[in-house]
Amino acid sequence: MRTDTESDTQSSGNTRMLFLGDAALTNGFQLIGFETWADPAAEELERVLEELLSSKRNAFIILDTRLAESGSPMLERVRREGRRILITVVPPLNDPDGFRCDIDHQVNSMINNGDLLNIG
Repeated sequence: MRTDTESDTQSSGNTRMLFLGDAALTNGFQLIGFETWADPAAEELERVLEELLSSKRNAFIILDTRLAESGSPMLERVRREGRRILITVVPPLNDPDGFRCDIDHQVNSMINNGDLLNIG
C-alpha cells in the first residue's frame, strides 16, 4: 500500500485546467471550471508554463491559435517533455474552418504516401 508524502500530494494533487486565449471564450471556460486568462500576451503564457513546470502539477491547458503559434520557447519545452502537462488548441471564433491541428501535416503526408491506405 502506497502512502502519499506531502511532496507527492503537492505534485500530483488535482489536475489544473487552464484556458489562455481569446476573451470571447473565457466565460464559457470559467463556467466549466477552468482558470482563465483573457487575451494574454506571450510573456504571460511563458510565466504560467514556467510556474507549472516548477510546481510539478498536472495540468490540462487549452490555448487559442494565436498563443499556440507564438513561438514560445517554454511551450516548445512543455510539448517536448510531455508527461504532466497536456496542451490542446481551439480555433478562433471568427475562422473555425481555418483551424489546423499540429498533426494535420503528418496525416496528410501519410495519406499522400499511401501509408494509411495500405494498413490492414
